[in-house]
Amino acid sequence: MTRLHLPLLLTTLLQCSTTTTTTALAAGASTVTREVPTSPISGMKPGTSGLRKKVEVWQEGTYVENFIQSLVDVANDSDDPSLDTVIVAGDGRYYNDEAMQKIVRVLAGNGVSNIWIPRFGIMSTPAVSAAIRRCEGGKAQGGIVLTASHNPGGPGEDFGIKYNEALGQPAAEEFTDALYEKTMSISSFKTVDSEDVDFSASVGSTFQITDSSTVTIMDPFDCYLESLKDCFDFDKLRQFAKRNNFSLLFDGMHGAGGPFAKRVLVNEIGLPETSLLRANPLPDFGKGHPDPNLTYASDLVKKMGLTPEGVADPAVDIEGIPNLGAANDGDGDRNLIAGKGVFVTPSDSLAIILDNWEAIPHFAKRGGPKGAARSMPSSAALDVVAKARNIPFFVTPTGWKFFGNLMSSKELFDNTDYTPFLCGEESFGTGSDHIREKDGLWAVLAWMSILMKANENVKEGDPLVEVKDIVTNHWAKYGRHFYCRYDYEGVDSDLANDLMDFIRNNYVEGSADSCEADDSGINLIDAIEFGYTDPVDGSKATNQGLILNFNLSSGDPARVVFRLSGTGSAGATIRMYLEQYEKDSSKHDQAAPLALKDLANRVLKVVKFEQITGRDAPTVIT
Repeated sequence: MTRLHLPLLLTTLLQCSTTTTTTALAAGASTVTREVPTSPISGMKPGTSGLRKKVEVWQEGTYVENFIQSLVDVANDSDDPSLDTVIVAGDGRYYNDEAMQKIVRVLAGNGVSNIWIPRFGIMSTPAVSAAIRRCEGGKAQGGIVLTASHNPGGPGEDFGIKYNEALGQPAAEEFTDALYEKTMSISSFKTVDSEDVDFSASVGSTFQITDSSTVTIMDPFDCYLESLKDCFDFDKLRQFAKRNNFSLLFDGMHGAGGPFAKRVLVNEIGLPETSLLRANPLPDFGKGHPDPNLTYASDLVKKMGLTPEGVADPAVDIEGIPNLGAANDGDGDRNLIAGKGVFVTPSDSLAIILDNWEAIPHFAKRGGPKGAARSMPSSAALDVVAKARNIPFFVTPTGWKFFGNLMSSKELFDNTDYTPFLCGEESFGTGSDHIREKDGLWAVLAWMSILMKANENVKEGDPLVEVKDIVTNHWAKYGRHFYCRYDYEGVDSDLANDLMDFIRNNYVEGSADSCEADDSGINLIDAIEFGYTDPVDGSKATNQGLILNFNLSSGDPARVVFRLSGTGSAGATIRMYLEQYEKDSSKHDQAAPLALKDLANRVLKVVKFEQITGRDAPTVIT
């Protein structure tokens, strides 16, 4: 791992800029820190990916200052030495710049010496993680990331802040719990009075906020690009991209990932700029929902020859369709993968990457993955491959921080080394140990590398092995795990909890025998509540989802998982995950929602879903 100390970092930044300035902001060097009285604001409990609220909540009073002061206090309590160097970056959503100016002042008021901000204030979450891990100048204890990930942005929509710790990983539950406690006891915050920092200033520009606190405008790309070049063979990818019959289409969804896709796919690999859709970040994501799934990436889905259900559209001629399609979310950490007339579910994508690790230099040069993991709601497709390839694997709660412990087992705890490591979750997240976040572009390059390997003996001009060939061959080898998710958004929180209590009381703590049989032939076998003991540090996570296991009339297994999402900003989202295994290859071409319809109908009756929640249809099926 390359580590840049501050003089070298600044030299690198200066080389990327034609002009470099050092500005003492008005009253900067003589600015006096003010301690402003405040009082606790309720509801500042971070979820699995930070604190997300409607933007108007963040805009009110001292909401931002209270949260950041509490964050700084916890970081100073847990870090040795005290917080000194911090990256502050965002996904460019509405209120990004205004909140960032407030954060700069609170950090300066608390004596943080070095505040690194990407030019224009925009940086993908994976890039922040890479910069924390690789650009050490003093050193960077972490990063404050302004994002609500895949949630919409703009007035009336969502805003969020999360914290990544010194290895680039999302803050651990111990940290976020302590942060919440601080927000409930805060009595003042520290800040300074200074002019706004010019985030559009050239890379390498510095702004003297106080005698001891400086903002430096950093290049958002360098450390991240370096991390990707350590994982993939860019020279070979450039050659593959030159093939006349290869094309790629990437949808940035007007999020932070767009500029990074342009830098990597166009500037580095040489694909034409027409390979990019919606690659310019917008505060409201073009009034879209920046979630890379079949519903919200509908334009890409259609261009890949797919119906809204994710199956090949028979009315579309696939000859003119790109070989590989992909999309990012708002902060660039999630991904959608598709081929000509085929949608690759996130769970299948993870399993196929594991089975084709030889195509990815990050794994191949070290003899293959030493560990793999999936979130519990993800399908068991990964498990089947890991067992066949003799690779240790883990099933964790939802939240990338649980993967972080496994990836950092040796680095942080001096325990078993599971790196190189592959991990992912069903909510369109895939990544490896090159950083400590999921990484949308990494997944795109992984699939491009798999395609490149599959076509290494295909002569120029001959038909290419396509994504669909790779997927169908995988199913023929391992069987297919049909999988989809029903999201019921904006459910009254009390009703959502009533549903979970009904399942828990009747089937987890009760008995599956209480479930009456019907003519579907789908029988409830048992129900459990998922809990997790971390194999690295021994910490425990409870109440991580309710699992109902079924047997189909064919004898094959099926399961349904219920979880309440902790990442929304209003009401509750009930997520229902459906999975059933099918070994008969003649049935593999069905659309997943259709194949799972009987299971969905059965479980909705079993848990009295409509009766309890009043909802008769999901908001979205992915």
